[in-house]
Amino acid sequence: MSRYRKGGHHCLAKSSSASSPFRDEGVSNTSEHAHPRLQRRTSQVKFGCHLATPANVPPLTKRSPGVKSSSTSTPHVIVMVGLPARGKTYISKKLSRYLNWIGMNTKVFNLGDYRRKMEGGAMPSHQFFDTDNAEGMKIRTQVCEDALEDMFSWIDDDGEVAVFDATNTTRERRKFLHHQIVVERGYKLFFVESICDDDSIIESNIKEVKIASPDYVNVGEEEVAEDFRKRIEHYQAQYEPLDEGMEHDYSFMKIFNCGKKVLVHKHEGHIQSRIVYYLMNIHIVPRTIYLCRHGQSEYNSETRLGGDSELTECGQEYSEKLGSYINNLAIEHLVVWTSWLKRTVQTAQHINGHQERWKTLNEIDAGDCDGLTYNQIKERFPEEFACRDVDKFMYRYPNGESYEDLVGRMEPVIMELERKENVVVVGHQAVLRCLLGYFLEVEEDKMPWIEVPLHTVIKLTPVAYGCKREDVFIGPCCDQTDDVRGPDLLLCREGKDEE
Repeated sequence: MSRYRKGGHHCLAKSSSASSPFRDEGVSNTSEHAHPRLQRRTSQVKFGCHLATPANVPPLTKRSPGVKSSSTSTPHVIVMVGLPARGKTYISKKLSRYLNWIGMNTKVFNLGDYRRKMEGGAMPSHQFFDTDNAEGMKIRTQVCEDALEDMFSWIDDDGEVAVFDATNTTRERRKFLHHQIVVERGYKLFFVESICDDDSIIESNIKEVKIASPDYVNVGEEEVAEDFRKRIEHYQAQYEPLDEGMEHDYSFMKIFNCGKKVLVHKHEGHIQSRIVYYLMNIHIVPRTIYLCRHGQSEYNSETRLGGDSELTECGQEYSEKLGSYINNLAIEHLVVWTSWLKRTVQTAQHINGHQERWKTLNEIDAGDCDGLTYNQIKERFPEEFACRDVDKFMYRYPNGESYEDLVGRMEPVIMELERKENVVVVGHQAVLRCLLGYFLEVEEDKMPWIEVPLHTVIKLTPVAYGCKREDVFIGPCCDQTDDVRGPDLLLCREGKDEE
């Protein structure tokens, strides 16, 4: 290991004798996983941790200093379209979660929330939504204007993608929005229409989501369902679906019956392409995802980073217990994913079901620190250790990866998880933190500190607009080898021991 100076600070340079199981030596001195990509924000870290890859290319940032508009693209507004109970808010929240996870500053503006804050707009009956109700129409128009004003203020304050969550079922309303967003301000506009004629899906949405809506506090289930069906009828009376002939200048996407068919019209640019690809993959069928770390490895027992060591006896016992636990659940069409590393493959060996090995699921590349303990890094490279502690998400191991790099690497995994039904992922601590950051919508600065204990199954179950985390301890007990505890997290989770 040698040092050179960059910007007045010591940085690490890789020596020819260093090795890593994640790379073919002699081919490249940068991680095979790391690649130049836009950084989410400007990091305050000033040491070697924030080197670009390759090293002679300066890091890219989303915004130039002092520039308010996004440098990745013109600000985008995604406008939802569709009748009530068609999953628009579900799509809005999932899309926002995904875009924030990949580093685009995104916010949902739900007009129902604005309406409930106005006098006369809270807990209305279906008559409120009748177009012949002059007072109701006045409030709904004001709600739209208030939400637009807030949305534009947020975009001016460094917002990048705004999601305008409402029915927007008439051409007149969409023409008004196009004028305000595109003509007046020059932003990009993309409509997303959710169309559903499957009565079973609509009824399920009414029962599972609308009954818990703030519009129906302390109202009986049957009364809620009846009133909401009448609300839908008021919207159907004026509903005008997006039309390529009459609205040929608009960019839009139509999603039919929860993704069974998709139509895309004139989408523009990288961001809209990412949105289309993501929305083509989202999954709404009830399912459960099981995430678990590999059993205790030899490197775990020695508190070393990385490597490709095998399981200890304690880890092997966990492997057997994990197989029994999952197999007893008798999950149909179960798929098991592991990384290419021995410790995950050995951990999953007793689980029945189709197994797939993903190189993408390999642990974060510790680069020149691979095989070292945290104490050794602290003693040998105190500056590296210090800057990692300052900004763990943006910190990149010398010739290795950062959590930001890892999020980029996990994107295809997320796409496949959204498409699948029941999956068991046997992975590594940093990798599972990135996946949990997506499903639990954890902010990036807290993502590297999410607790992922050894010999524990993390069960993720979809709820109305998110996921519930439940920890099931399988055992046996062993020394946890996690790094230093970070900020406290308020995650939706329940812990219990296996019975």
